[in-house]
Parts: sequence; structure tokens; C-alpha cells
Amino acid sequence: MTTTDRIEREIVISAPVERVWTLLTEAEHVGRWFGDAGAEIDLKPGGAMTVRWNEYGSSKARVVAVEPPERFSYRWAPFKDLSGDEPADGNSTLVEFTLAAEGGGTRLRVVESGFDALEGSDADRAKFLAGNTEGWQMETDELREYAEKVAV
Repeated sequence: MTTTDRIEREIVISAPVERVWTLLTEAEHVGRWFGDAGAEIDLKPGGAMTVRWNEYGSSKARVVAVEPPERFSYRWAPFKDLSGDEPADGNSTLVEFTLAAEGGGTRLRVVESGFDALEGSDADRAKFLAGNTEGWQMETDELREYAEKVAV
């Protein structure tokens, strides 16, 4: 589901909640399924997070909530067109992951919100929303594939 302010994506992964939690919160794994050039995560509220891509550079984030193994969220600034590298008002959105056991697997819900508060024009905000909507489709599919084959 998409509005002008948020992206919502829900998938079921054939892996236990604890494994999916590990893959969402440990830099070693985030740097493989989400980024392709590594990641760093200080896993505590207020902790710094960086995800790197060979093609796109890096994006910085600030951890908001860590509630194992059900909820993980961060505020990130992946919009290179906006000023500032650190997440701040006007250049960042909130990403929230919630996990729930479903059968022998995990129902993962990802919500990214705050697009209406981004600086720039309506066209810029629409571009960021569209790009991240496509991005979460690809990234959650990559997470599902990774989770179903990796042992942790």
C-alpha cells in the first residue's frame, strides 16, 4: 500500500522470527541483503547506522527502536538530492519493521513514512516515494531469498 506519505509492504518469509530479526539487525547480514558493500549498526536507540552500496554510495541512519524480536526502526537519509548526510528533519524518513511468527515462518511488515515532511518540491517528494516503493519491493524480496538460504 502506498499513499503520498508512506509505503507499506508485508511479506511472509519461510524462516523463524529469530533468524529474520538477526538478518535485519546485524551489520554482517544487512550489508549483504540490503546493501551490497557492507553496513555498520550500533544496535541501540540513538545508535548510528550506515548502509553502503557499490552503485549508490552510502546512506546514514539513526536507530529509533530495538524491541527484539518484534520491532526495529530507524530514521534514515537516503535522499542524495537533499542537504545533509545525517538524518534530520526535512531529509529523512522513518523505517519500521515488525515481525510476527506465522506457522513456521515470519510475517514481516515494513512501513516507511514521512515523505510529506521532506524538503523540496512535490515532484521531488513524489520521486523519492516512487523510488523507495520500488526499492522496498526489491529489498524485501532479497531479504526473503537471503533468509531462506542463509544459516545463522
